[in-house]
Amino acid sequence: MFENTILMKKKVVHFEIGCSDIAATSAFYQNVFDWNIEPIGRSASINAADPEYLPGHLNQLDPKAPQQYITVYIETDDIETDLDAVVTNGGQRKVGPIPLPDGRSFAWFIDVAGNIVGLITPKPFMK
Repeated sequence: MFENTILMKKKVVHFEIGCSDIAATSAFYQNVFDWNIEPIGRSASINAADPEYLPGHLNQLDPKAPQQYITVYIETDDIETDLDAVVTNGGQRKVGPIPLPDGRSFAWFIDVAGNIVGLITPKPFMK
């Protein structure tokens, strides 16, 4: 048991699986796990209609970018402050922040163990 239990103040809200062939990777996850996957260009949304399940997507990046990876995204209200904290605590900025079409922004950082982790801002409120 941990002596100092730390509560997660910021939660993991999304995941991404990288691939070099979006069609084959989509078919794999549909066939193996019965996931509802909707193609979106070089990406595919993993539809988690039930709020109990974590949403995600498959992503086919440029061939020069990483192809095999899994990244979790931590939700943040202040992406720049969290990226600054990453650097202050020995991590590195990797990508972004980059705006998304739905009004959010995301960034990747490298933690002290060499893992790539994502940050993502919440969806903006619709008026």
